[in-house]
Amino acid sequence: MFDDSIKRIGFCCKYLEQDQTQKPKVLMEKQQRYTEKTTTVAWCNRQQDKTVAEQKLLDLVEHNMNSAYNLVSYVGDLPAEMRMVRLGSNQIPMATEPTWRYVFQDPTVIKELEKGFGKVGDVARQKDVRISFHPGQFCVLASDKPDVVERSIDEFEYHCDMIRWMGFGKEFMDMKCNVHISGRKGYQGILDVLPKLSPEARNTIAIENDEMCWGLDESLKLEKHLALVLDIHHHWIRDEEYIQADDDRVKRIIDSWRGVRPTLHYSYSRDEWLPEGFGHDEKHDIVDLLEHGAKKQKLRAHSEYYPNVKANDWALSFWKDFDIQCEAKAKNLASQQLYKQAIATGK
Repeated sequence: MFDDSIKRIGFCCKYLEQDQTQKPKVLMEKQQRYTEKTTTVAWCNRQQDKTVAEQKLLDLVEHNMNSAYNLVSYVGDLPAEMRMVRLGSNQIPMATEPTWRYVFQDPTVIKELEKGFGKVGDVARQKDVRISFHPGQFCVLASDKPDVVERSIDEFEYHCDMIRWMGFGKEFMDMKCNVHISGRKGYQGILDVLPKLSPEARNTIAIENDEMCWGLDESLKLEKHLALVLDIHHHWIRDEEYIQADDDRVKRIIDSWRGVRPTLHYSYSRDEWLPEGFGHDEKHDIVDLLEHGAKKQKLRAHSEYYPNVKANDWALSFWKDFDIQCEAKAKNLASQQLYKQAIATGK
């Protein structure tokens, strides 16, 4: 379990070198040791010799376990308030793909997975790094289609296999694995799924408010059943308001974590989707943006960095009670930017 007396700012999935002006090949070589690799079903299926694809998959997961270890180790050497990172979901390529998943179901391979991911969990605990997962948008646990629900449970439990191998999932929210409600059945669909999940899955599942479909009000119907993740950018887009840190709904989200320090997601809209004349010198009224031609669908896209100081101040107003997961394309570079503003402004 991480030390939740420390407030943190973290990033997602991928490490970027400080100097991004270096040649692409140099950057790739430096960054790849911290970043997962994957392949496609099409590539595997094209191999006439099946063992070639099998070995490729095994080589990829070996790289990915090492890169996850390297990434967590790197984050563990940062200031205590920056020791948080989300791991990518493609750690085990084809883990849930019907025709290739057998590669990772071999008992000998499972032992190697337990060993490799066990090292990732060990270094996270040794260096007090808060780690998490976020299954992709195709993990639709609240679908009204039974086959989609079963595949989504399978995908979620794949993440929980890694969580278990890393030594987490033993206590409520000792690690976060969050998804959107996603699906026509809404919160009821999540309630229906919970009994079908493994103990580790029930201990780590968190629900995040969506920017277009099920928002915060729907998430709050689950507050007594699981932890809730507040995404303030999603809420700004969907409900067209800057929710405040002292809002009663925010208090209910905090309470859903049952004493564990909660996590908040923060992103910012990309420059190219802001109407002409709108800069980064003020917090934008989304109704005003829409009246000037902006589209909600476009405003969802995450910016590289956090160029709006006032919007950042709003996000940082939650930092007293929430760890902040930076969902920006510049990854660790963006989280460093937000952290520096926090320190400079005494947040």
